[in-house]
Amino acid sequence: MSKLAIEGVSRIFPAQRGTQPTRALEPTSLTVADNDFITILGPSGCGKSTLLRIVAGLDKASTGRVLLDGAQVQGPSADRGMVFQSYTLFPWLSVADNIAFGLRERGVAEEQRRRIAGEWCARVGLAGFEAHYPKQLSGGMQQRTAIARVLANDPKIMLLDEPFGALDNQTRALMQEMLLDIWQRETKTVLFVTHDIEESIFLASRVVVMSARPGRIKADVAIDLPYPRHYTIKTSPEFSALKARLTEEIRAEAVRAVESL
Repeated sequence: MSKLAIEGVSRIFPAQRGTQPTRALEPTSLTVADNDFITILGPSGCGKSTLLRIVAGLDKASTGRVLLDGAQVQGPSADRGMVFQSYTLFPWLSVADNIAFGLRERGVAEEQRRRIAGEWCARVGLAGFEAHYPKQLSGGMQQRTAIARVLANDPKIMLLDEPFGALDNQTRALMQEMLLDIWQRETKTVLFVTHDIEESIFLASRVVVMSARPGRIKADVAIDLPYPRHYTIKTSPEFSALKARLTEEIRAEAVRAVESL
């Protein structure tokens, strides 16, 4: 059985005053195996974030269903950990308390919460910052905290919506390598939305390309590059060939989106 099955999922947003209904996502199906790292790539407005929110249980599909380990997704749950582009940390909580928040909500004992939070602080490079507050952290450190908060709950699948989009290039590269390291050590299943072609190739075992709105899956590309990956792989001929292919896929969709206006 697949880890995640998206079966005929579509999303139509109701009409607002003076407008027509918006068809954001055509019926979409996707099978995700255990420990897959899938990046979802597409032009702005193609429905990739909508699809991720439906998998997370934060939005309801107009048609179709999502199954996780054979059980239908009915709403948000700790078995699906979501990381957003905005860091969504609680400003009144320390790093350790932010990381332990989900554990506290689930009734985990304080001693165990502190142990788990401390372990994840160390694993994401935040050892020594446990007592700091979000306003005292850089953007990269805040996103490390957000990722650690999700992983502390030990979800079955991680869902990331352009989590590094607001970071500078150097910090972004470091965060990509950190996420890959965690993925390999923890053997997690990952769905990662991005509009960055290099990022999508560097991270993924598969890249799913979505069409311009209304979104549908246009291509599903296996990334046959060895792990572990280092930034130097981006200069390899294999990486360049994949980048050229995906650039053309996205360019065609971007042109189609403009022509449809």
